[in-house]
Amino acid sequence: MSRLQQALNRLSADRLRGVRRGVEKESLRATPEGSLALTPHPAALGSALTHPHITTDYSESQLELITGVHATPETCLEELLRIHQFTARSLQDEMMWASSMPCRLPPAETIPIGRYGCSNVARAKSVYRMGLAHRYGRRMQTISGIHYNWSMPGVGSDEYFALIRNFRRHAFLLLFLFGASPAVASSFVDGRPHELQTLAEGTLYMPYGTSLRMGRLGYQSEAQASLAVSYNGLDGYAASLHEALTRPYPPYEAVGLTNPGGEYNQLATSLLQIENEFYGTIRPKRVIRPGERPLHALRERGVEYVEVRLLDLDPFVAVGLKATTVRFLDVFLLHCLLADSPPDTPAEIAQIGRNQHKTAAFGRQPGLRLERGGQEVALTDWAHELLDAFAPVAAALDAAHGASDHADALRAARTMLEDPSLLPSARVLHVMRQDYGNSFLRFVRAQSQQIHAKLVSLPFSTSEQARFAELARHSLQEQKDIEASDKLDFEAYRQQYVSPQRLELTRAAVEPALAAV
Repeated sequence: MSRLQQALNRLSADRLRGVRRGVEKESLRATPEGSLALTPHPAALGSALTHPHITTDYSESQLELITGVHATPETCLEELLRIHQFTARSLQDEMMWASSMPCRLPPAETIPIGRYGCSNVARAKSVYRMGLAHRYGRRMQTISGIHYNWSMPGVGSDEYFALIRNFRRHAFLLLFLFGASPAVASSFVDGRPHELQTLAEGTLYMPYGTSLRMGRLGYQSEAQASLAVSYNGLDGYAASLHEALTRPYPPYEAVGLTNPGGEYNQLATSLLQIENEFYGTIRPKRVIRPGERPLHALRERGVEYVEVRLLDLDPFVAVGLKATTVRFLDVFLLHCLLADSPPDTPAEIAQIGRNQHKTAAFGRQPGLRLERGGQEVALTDWAHELLDAFAPVAAALDAAHGASDHADALRAARTMLEDPSLLPSARVLHVMRQDYGNSFLRFVRAQSQQIHAKLVSLPFSTSEQARFAELARHSLQEQKDIEASDKLDFEAYRQQYVSPQRLELTRAAVEPALAAV
């Protein structure tokens, strides 16, 4: 009997049913013409600072819709749909952009950075985003995606890090199966070197691309590439982040903390301003207490869940994510948790990065080969091996739930692997060519309009409308309360928040008046 099967046999049905998940989904607000909406965050949506389900990410124009924690994919996606419905009804003549790659953008300097009010925590959130603008450019920050948060009871930090190592090794499969951003508006790369080909006027693409968002044009950073963070355990991971959060980084020192007018350019001059600036396909996470730094929370109480960060928005789905994808993710993550997971090495970390870029740019190319343990292997052969290995995991989940949904999700993945024309990335290019003259903007604009019309036409009870309206009102009052309670001036607040001591102090020493960015 394999080690994987033995590990599965040791899991009770209750633990398998104890898997929990939540979704965070970003979308740009766009005008009916397909341009970035430059209006403030709609007042009907409440406060982006304090609303539990509707906030913004980088830009004032970039919505982030957040579910609670759910026991089943169905209830998770049902809540995500309701949040979408309320949001769509509150947007008036705007819509949510259905693609991970952005709509028509204005000049970079006019892309609005998120605004959260006049409290210290609100100013810190905006200053952090200004720092991202200086470091990586505002266009890159308008890319949107889906984050999938996952946990299982009885899993400790070492096991979560084993999961993370295997996830990174096998993440190419998720990019191949679910990548949906093979094309982009040409204006997105104006003035930037790139390897894209012209598809039509105003549209660039990679013929075999899967996820440009996760390739060299997406969330990439030469500065962060120097980190080579290891995932062999919490101590090493925390030490790597601590260093990046505390040591001054000369290029960012050159940017300066403030400009000549005294306005803040960034929160700090270290390689990372805060923990969230660290880009990666997956992160170890812990719910933080008021005023607590995320790294401190991890060090003190360990990993609580993982955050999967590589999913593109599916432009053919109203909420950007299908139930079959969620179930496949559950199978994938459980396999990553239970399968043998040797320590990573600097050489393997570099290899994983190369495999990610290859799959993002050329994933559907016939015969594409990836690197594995110093050898080359065909992407499709490696993918078939993984899908075969997932079968007992899917069977165990289905037995615990009394259904066949996970085996069905695995079967759907096999079908796409054997017929790549069915992959979301291939479907995007096919529909663009067939119906929209190969225009990325025309295609996504039409999809966004169709989804918006569907969202506002679906039944939405008066009680649901009233509940969300009350959440919005309550969030606005919470923001006012935070603003009224500030005692420190902003510079004192900033210095306390970014101080190295707050990354390692015990809970009793954490200043409760400080709020997390």
